[in-house]
Amino acid sequence: MAPEIQSLCPSTTAALLLLAACLAAAVAALDAADYARPPLPAGGGGRRVLFANGLGLTPQMGWNSWNHFQCDINEAVVRSTADALVAIGLAKAGYTYVNLDDCWADSERTKEGYMVANPKTFPSGIKALADYVHSKGLKLGIYSSAGTRTCSNRMPGSLGYEERDAKMFASWGVDYLKYDNCYRDGTPETVRFGRMSRALVNSGRPIFYSLCEWGFMEVPKWGGMYGNSWRTTGDINDTWSGMLDNIDLNDAYARYAKPGGWNADPDMLEVGNGGMAYNEYVVHFSLWAIAKAPLVIGCDVTRVSNETLGILSNAEVIAISQDRLGVQGQKVSKYGNDLEVWAGQLSGHRKAVLLLNRGATRSASITAAWPDVGIRRGVAVEARDVWKHETLPGWFTGSLTAVVGPHSCKLFVLTPVPS
Repeated sequence: MAPEIQSLCPSTTAALLLLAACLAAAVAALDAADYARPPLPAGGGGRRVLFANGLGLTPQMGWNSWNHFQCDINEAVVRSTADALVAIGLAKAGYTYVNLDDCWADSERTKEGYMVANPKTFPSGIKALADYVHSKGLKLGIYSSAGTRTCSNRMPGSLGYEERDAKMFASWGVDYLKYDNCYRDGTPETVRFGRMSRALVNSGRPIFYSLCEWGFMEVPKWGGMYGNSWRTTGDINDTWSGMLDNIDLNDAYARYAKPGGWNADPDMLEVGNGGMAYNEYVVHFSLWAIAKAPLVIGCDVTRVSNETLGILSNAEVIAISQDRLGVQGQKVSKYGNDLEVWAGQLSGHRKAVLLLNRGATRSASITAAWPDVGIRRGVAVEARDVWKHETLPGWFTGSLTAVVGPHSCKLFVLTPVPS
């Protein structure tokens, strides 16, 4: 490059201008290289934290349009959802974000290069919708992709338009971005997701950044550099086996989660969509809570049943998810193919313990032993059943055993008894 620079420098002024351009290019190249460089492992003292927007101190809670509505989404649905979240008490329970997923935008950018709302389904525009959601005390989320198109191929992605789109989202009053991974150009995820991270920081508005990277490139190891949460799996489906497959994949990276950055995204909740039985949805919600996964509702809350509402609004289970310590619970022991114990540390020296029966036919006795769940030998605890909302009689020392039905769980909070 040096010979070319010399040949293009007929005057001192031109040389200075060219030097400035070269320096800018060099900085940009270094910036891109920094995004592509493998980060230091998260969860330890060497974690590099580049993304700190003050958001996501606990796992996000809200609603997302995709699991139930997919592309059949419009501003009336979003407004009625916001109304319902407030009316039935879910907003008060902590479900704050009202998130548009794919298909909200027009199929192409304007001739000036801007992404705009679909005029047929969102005629009032996103700014007006954000104002309405904010008037309810809620926050609005939006969707794009780190590619040329989004996954539906019905709207443009943000690849190459990161700064422009981030500033536009901020100007509309958007509070959350789910950023998908379709129609990629071959550039590494660390580069493409990193560009949007930088753009959001520069947008002038704190925007929760959810990386929907599907678990490629071991995203838990670098996601905390760029965003507030990161998808560790493919899309969930509303089946018992599909739900368990996603939480198992997510479990492998539990050590990378912490307040502000959650390795906690085995995808959104299917509770209330009809593909599983009540007890299976209880398991679904319990596992997401103990694993610090986002509690993002995926059903139609304007027609929610009392049974579903009872699951989604269980304050004791939500408190496990939102515990300020922010430690992701893990699978700590397994008996045969079907019986498992999950456990996680809570604030106040408490433990969340989940006994899970994956089997389809028989009830089984499951024991959580103190060495497995991280309680010191000889410590006595009080056990609170957070689904029955009752404290078990007596104290427990050494272990806790319960009979668990097929495709069911028991979820407890164990509190040490003062000696």
